[in-house]
Amino acid sequence: MATIQFILQSIILGIVEGITEFLPVSSTGHLIIFQNLINFQGTNPHYVEMYTYVIQLGAILAVIVLYWKKIKQTLVDFFPSRVGYQESGLKFWLMIVLACIPGATIGILFDNTAEKYLFFPIPVAITLFLGAILMIYAENKLRTKAPVGRDRDLNVSPRQAVMIGLFQCLAVIPGMSRSASTIIGGWVAGLPTVAATEFSFFLAIPVMIGMSLLKVVKIGGLAILTSQEILSLAVGFIVSFLVAVIVIQKFISYLQRKPMRIFAIYRMIFAVFVLAAGLAGLF
Repeated sequence: MATIQFILQSIILGIVEGITEFLPVSSTGHLIIFQNLINFQGTNPHYVEMYTYVIQLGAILAVIVLYWKKIKQTLVDFFPSRVGYQESGLKFWLMIVLACIPGATIGILFDNTAEKYLFFPIPVAITLFLGAILMIYAENKLRTKAPVGRDRDLNVSPRQAVMIGLFQCLAVIPGMSRSASTIIGGWVAGLPTVAATEFSFFLAIPVMIGMSLLKVVKIGGLAILTSQEILSLAVGFIVSFLVAVIVIQKFISYLQRKPMRIFAIYRMIFAVFVLAAGLAGLF
C-alpha cells in the first residue's frame, strides 16, 4: 500500500513538473509546495531535494526530442569552416556555456544556503508574488522593444548570453523561476519573446543536467536509494517528460500571440493561496 501511495504521489509531482518547468511560474517552487501538501518523503533526508531536480531531466528530455532537428543541425554545422563562425554550432554552444557560467557560480556558492532557508512553502510564495510583479514590469517596459522579424532567431551575441546568464542567477531562489528569469534577461538583452524562450530551453539542458548530477552526488549516489525510491524517480521522470512535450508546444504557440501577464496573475493568486494555507497550518 505504501508503495502504491508513493507512486501515485510521484505521478502527481511528475504532472506538476511537466506543466511548470518551462512556464514562468517556477517548477521548483511548485514541487516544494506540492511535496509538502502530499507529505512526499523518502528514507534518505536528501531524497526529496534530489528528486525535485532529477525529475526535471524528464522535462529537459522533452526539449531534446522536440528540438532535436535544431540540436542535430548545430552538431552537423559545428565547425566554423563549414558555415562560418556566426552560423556555426560552435558559436551557438559557446553562447550556451557563457550563459551558464554566472548561474553555475552562484548556484554552487549559495545552493546550501538556499536549501536551508528558502526551500519552504512560505518563502516560495513570497518569491512567486514578487517575481510576478517583476514579470509584469519587465514585459510592459521591455517586450515591445525587441527587434521585429527575429522572433525565432537564436543567433545570440556574447553580451546577450552574459545578460541572460546574469538574470538566470535569480533562479537560485525557489519560486523565482528559471524560465521567467532567463526570458526577462532575454528582453533586457534585446531578444524577442520566442527567441528568448527557446534560448532558455536550450540553456536548461546543461543547467539541469549539472544540477541533477550535483544533487545525486550530494545524496551519495543512486545506489543508496531503495527500490521504491528508484521506481518513484523513474515514474516522475517519465510523467514529467510526457506532460512537458505537450506543454512546450502549447507555450510557444501561446507566446507568439499573447502576453505573459496571465502567468504573473496566476503566480499572485497561487502565492496568496499558499500564504493562506500556511497561516491555516496546512504546511
